[in-house]
Amino acid sequence: MIIIMERNSTEAQEQKVIDFLKESGFDIRHKKGEIYTVIDAIGDKTTITPDRLSAFDGVKEVKIIRDPFRLASRDRKADDTVIEFANGVKIGGDNKPVSIVGPCSVEDYEGLLKVAVAAKEMGCEFLRGGAFKPRTSPYDFQGYGEQALKFLKQASEETGLLTVSEVMDASDIDMMCDYIDVLQIGARNVQNFKLLHAVGKSNKPVILKRGLSSTITEFLLAAEHILSYGNPNVILCERGIRSFDGKYTRNVMDIASIPVIKKLSHLPIIVDPSHGTGQRYLIEPMAKAGLVVGADGIMIEVHHNPEKALSDGKQSLPIPMFKEVMGRLNKLSDALHYEKNCLSANIV
Repeated sequence: MIIIMERNSTEAQEQKVIDFLKESGFDIRHKKGEIYTVIDAIGDKTTITPDRLSAFDGVKEVKIIRDPFRLASRDRKADDTVIEFANGVKIGGDNKPVSIVGPCSVEDYEGLLKVAVAAKEMGCEFLRGGAFKPRTSPYDFQGYGEQALKFLKQASEETGLLTVSEVMDASDIDMMCDYIDVLQIGARNVQNFKLLHAVGKSNKPVILKRGLSSTITEFLLAAEHILSYGNPNVILCERGIRSFDGKYTRNVMDIASIPVIKKLSHLPIIVDPSHGTGQRYLIEPMAKAGLVVGADGIMIEVHHNPEKALSDGKQSLPIPMFKEVMGRLNKLSDALHYEKNCLSANIV
C-alpha cells in the first residue's frame, strides 16, 4: 500500500506511521518529494485497514495496490523504466528498440567474432552467447564456462558491443560480472528464487526470460523477486510458452503478453522469436510482430555455421540471412520509432 502524507506533515508524524508499519511486518520505502512525502509499504495488507492508517495525524491518503507484483507495477511507478548503459545505449521508454544477437553457445572465438562484426555492421547493440548451458540431456553440450566469457569480452572489446550471457548458479555471478554487461536468467530458472535474489543483489542489469509454463502474473512476480532485493534494472523477455502442439513450433509465441505487460508494468520487455518458434523461417515475422505490439527490443540467435552448431543450430540464422532479416527489421523499427515520436509530440 502507498501512504501519502499531508503537505505540511512533520517528520515526527511520518516516523510514527513508519514505526507502526514496521511493527506490523511491512517493508518500508520512504520517499520525500518536493510537495508530498510518500511511504511505500510492502507486506500483508489484510492485517491493516486503510481507515486505521488514515487515523494517524498527517496522513492525507492511503492507496491499496492490488497487483501482487508491487514493485513491478505501474501503480507504483507510472513512467517506463529506462535502463542506460555506460556507452549510452538505452532500453525502454521512448527509445528505439535494441537488438541482441549471437549464437546459442559460444563455441570458438573466430566464429563468435564473425557474428559480432556482422551484428555491429547491422547496427545491433548487444552480443549474446551462452557460456553455461542448461540442457535437458546431461550428454548434450554444456558450454565452455569462463573461457566462453573471455571470448565474449574480447569480442566486445573488438566491436564495442555490450554482452549478454546466462547465469545458472549464484556462485558464478561475481565471476561473470567481470566479463559481461547483462546477466540473463533463463526460462528454466525463472522460479529459482535463490538465484533471482542473488542477481537482485548484483549491480548488473538482468534479462529475465519467461518460464516454460509461466503465467503473466508468475512472470512479473519472478521480476518482483529481483526488484525486491535492490536491483531495479530488470528487462523482461517473452520467449514463448509450452503448449500441446510442438510439431510445427518449439513453443507458442505469446505476442499478446507484450502489450499486456506494458499495461501492467513499467519494466521494459523484449521478444525472443528464436526460442519462441524454434524455426528459422518464423523468426522474421514474429520479430516484426513483437516490434509492432511494442517490444523494447529483439533477441535473435545467429551462428556463423548453423549446420555445425553445438546447440540450437536449427533456429539460428546464418550470417548472410541475418543481414537480410536485420535490414528489414531495422526499417520497421525506424518507422515505428518515428511514428511513436510523432504521436508523443502530437504531430498528425
